[in-house]
Amino acid sequence: MTEQALIEAARVSKAWPFQEAQKLLKRYPQGKPNGAPVLFETGYGPSGLPHIGTFQEVLRTTLVRRAYEALTGGAPTRLVAFSDDMDGLRKVPDNIPNSEVLAANLGKPLSRIPDPFGTHESFAHHNNAMLRDFLDRFGFDYEFVSASDRYNSGEFDAALTRVLECNQGILDIMLPTLREERRKTYSPVLPVSPTSGVVLQVPVEVLDAATGMIRFTDEDGTVVEQSVFGGKAKLQWKVDWAMRWYALGVDYEMCGKDLTDSVTQSGKIVQVLGGRKPEGLIYELFLDENGEKISKSKGNGLTIEQWLTYGTEESLGFYLFREPKSAKQLHAGVIPKAIDEYWQFRGNLADQAVDKQLGNPVWHLLRANGSDDAATPRGAGDTVPVTFSLLLNLVGVLGADATAEQVWSYLGNYVADADPEAHPELGDMVRAALATNRDFIAPTLQRRAPSANEAEALKVLDAELEKAGADATAETLQNVVYEIGKNEAFQFETLRDWFKALYETLLGSPQGPRMGSFIALYGVPETRKLIAEALAAAS
Repeated sequence: MTEQALIEAARVSKAWPFQEAQKLLKRYPQGKPNGAPVLFETGYGPSGLPHIGTFQEVLRTTLVRRAYEALTGGAPTRLVAFSDDMDGLRKVPDNIPNSEVLAANLGKPLSRIPDPFGTHESFAHHNNAMLRDFLDRFGFDYEFVSASDRYNSGEFDAALTRVLECNQGILDIMLPTLREERRKTYSPVLPVSPTSGVVLQVPVEVLDAATGMIRFTDEDGTVVEQSVFGGKAKLQWKVDWAMRWYALGVDYEMCGKDLTDSVTQSGKIVQVLGGRKPEGLIYELFLDENGEKISKSKGNGLTIEQWLTYGTEESLGFYLFREPKSAKQLHAGVIPKAIDEYWQFRGNLADQAVDKQLGNPVWHLLRANGSDDAATPRGAGDTVPVTFSLLLNLVGVLGADATAEQVWSYLGNYVADADPEAHPELGDMVRAALATNRDFIAPTLQRRAPSANEAEALKVLDAELEKAGADATAETLQNVVYEIGKNEAFQFETLRDWFKALYETLLGSPQGPRMGSFIALYGVPETRKLIAEALAAAS
């Protein structure tokens, strides 16, 4: 595929990253003035530990960024990961140690609260570092920007001056959206108390926009006159968001469905300031296994590290790519399918037509970190020799104490050069399968005794496996299993009933793999031992 063919295909692609990138093409039909880069932004509130919802926004925005670059033949872009660490801490998260440290500093800017973990300059610095470490691990190309740094250094002073100049216009937008009680105390500017250091929600009088001077009543009743510059104030959320768009010149930012109203009001405010609302996508929120919205403060969603314990980096990106406008549950149970579907899509990629490639999630994911902008990226068409579901069944049979060495010894029955160095992606899957089995599968596995007709079928299967021998292929073994299931003498209403019986009596699970593949992987002699154990349980 040539670059021109890629551009032409991208302009008609229905894949959501290209649909989003088209918005920017309409925003700047001739490119951004003076050759300036199109600015993409992601926002993060470090009031709790970063979770996958935070990470997905950077990934999805990056996918739109790369789609825009492909669409334009390489127009310049930037990505800013912005941390709102001047925000006041409103409540203590449930999943943080030494919570008394946070409780004693409620209301203060996150970057001015001691780190309860004792490793960083502040609570915000700790959470920012966690996010950056993970983004770096995935190779994202981004610029990290801290609200505290911008407020404290004076880099936001010009934009803050503009907010003060437009104070009444902003009030005209915001006050009609508030309850009557809230209107009495609302101000676009939130001064930081000179006595307590708390971010105050109090009425503010603008004295001089040019010098940033305001007047307000402190918590102790003292009337204070101070500048908003130098980190002595921050802005209300919707005003702050609009100010950021204005100050940085943001062209694209997506957000969750819960911020739909904020997008509307901030869009109006940025126009009052003299800026332009960015393009963007409003995505559906992630839910936990109970269908509740995941929250940094509750800690009820999967952490990034938890996904990578039970899954792989590729599967995480794949799961986040799919259908951003549909709500998805986010728990360990979704990981196995994501791993197998990722490799299925990747294996298909190289042989697909151009339009299908651009709709394939893996095409976008392989280009995400910018290291490969080829029309068909390196790694397209790669496969792994064993599915993750098959690995899970193998380690399930081996038990909770299974080791990687054991798994690789069995993989030698099925895979040439069965070694993690020769198959690093498979090595990641083995690690994830062992963790998943240890924590979720082994504690619940329970083999049932076969019924009379099932036991007769298992006896025939054992005899056929003996005939087939240890070197039988997976296809040969599958045919053996299939023919027994079709035999009317064993009274299976459907083949599914036979396979279900195999899963429940041999593997201890209600579902399982293609049995021919499992027997080839686990070994014919070892499978015959499983059958012997099942028959013993029936007698």
